[in-house]
Amino acid sequence: MWRVNITCSGDAWKRYAIEFKAIAEKYQGELISSKKMPDGTRIMAYKIEDVSDAEAFQEDCANFDGFVADFESL
Repeated sequence: MWRVNITCSGDAWKRYAIEFKAIAEKYQGELISSKKMPDGTRIMAYKIEDVSDAEAFQEDCANFDGFVADFESL
């Protein structure tokens, strides 16, 4: 099991939310936490079964300007 951590600014979320959600669905990850900060920043974590999928999900998220992602073992 792998945890993909994603952080994005409020502006980035407004621009890329639809595309991001489509990518998240592609990897069939389970959203395990999501928080919207007072400044609009979003912090999300997804549980992904396969390490290759976790790495690919992280890379796809990083393609969106304003998104930062990493992954770790659960």
